[in-house]
Amino acid sequence: MPSLSRRTDTFTESMIRKMTRISLENNAVNLSQGFPDFNPPEALINRMAEVSHENYHQYAITWGSQRMREALAKKQEHFSGMKYDADKNVLVTCGSTEAMMCAMMTVCNPGDKVIVFSPFYENYGADAILTSAKPIYVPLIPPAFNFDVDVLEAAFKQNPKAIILCNPSNPSGKVFTRDELQIIADFAEKYDTFVITDEVYEHIVYQPNKHVYFATLPRMAERTITCSSLSKTYSITGWRLGYIFADEKIIDVAKKVHDFLTVGAAHPLMETVVTALEFDDKYYSDFLAVYQHKKDLFINGLKRLDLSFSDPQGAYYVLVNTDEFKVTNDIKFCEWLAREVGVGAVPGSSFFREDVNNYIRFHFAKNDDTLIEALNRLESLKKKAIAANGNFN
Repeated sequence: MPSLSRRTDTFTESMIRKMTRISLENNAVNLSQGFPDFNPPEALINRMAEVSHENYHQYAITWGSQRMREALAKKQEHFSGMKYDADKNVLVTCGSTEAMMCAMMTVCNPGDKVIVFSPFYENYGADAILTSAKPIYVPLIPPAFNFDVDVLEAAFKQNPKAIILCNPSNPSGKVFTRDELQIIADFAEKYDTFVITDEVYEHIVYQPNKHVYFATLPRMAERTITCSSLSKTYSITGWRLGYIFADEKIIDVAKKVHDFLTVGAAHPLMETVVTALEFDDKYYSDFLAVYQHKKDLFINGLKRLDLSFSDPQGAYYVLVNTDEFKVTNDIKFCEWLAREVGVGAVPGSSFFREDVNNYIRFHFAKNDDTLIEALNRLESLKKKAIAANGNFN
């Protein structure tokens, strides 16, 4: 038999999905994979029931139903101040995962370099490999996860085709300041680089931090490819609805890539989600208040347990430092944690390019009862980990 593609030789099972599987096997509270255990807004569920009896069961326009693209453009203008043409500047994808891959395939040729901040969402490295691009990793320095300007410029000097910017960031919860974004923008202009943004958590930003849409910075609209999804904002991670905003020249190419990748997103779901895209501002303020409450509940619990962690500025993840437990293999530690403590987490090494074994990631997009149960179980962590004395097999 002929050999299989070597493109995926370095791939492993997604650590996030693996830890979900291990959590299920051990009946652990799953704080690994970032999906809520509560329903979407009731208005959205009700509209879904109506749509199931309407005429939306066949293909929509490949790059997204007209009504959804128009609703997306209107919402984006409302929050960013930028006007987008629904026909020229918007592409609906099958989740932000496809949006990011589509963006990479739109701008990158084999061998092109792409800057990726580390820690990073694990798909970004895979996206680079699948598009035959070469990632240049730039560290975000804990605990504040700031970047060194000189190190970043050294990466730009390598003539990258693009930089990937996740803001707010998964897994660190960092929200980039306007000044930091302007530094990135200046380098992007100076070295003629595309900026591919992942802004999935745009509506989960905790005071006093502010989300700045990168495309709104001076002269950045034409070189920014804004990727996002509706999964987190409306608690519909299973619907797989994402999108791209970009200059018409970029969208024209992205449409072709998308067409041959997935043909199109699910028509009934695109019609349904228009209801959510038309929610008023109160929805978003109430939504943020819910996550502020969940964050406070969880991190205050971590404080009571005397665990060391990085306080997130946005998104719904917490990186907990495990130095005190003598962890040398964070994958084994997370497996032990699910088995012996009954809480699922993701090993930090799956997010860092650097040799990092002293972080694990929890998420708090869960009902209060779920978070309280997780915290109750974590009460035994210190005692059990100290007793293990570094042996987490």
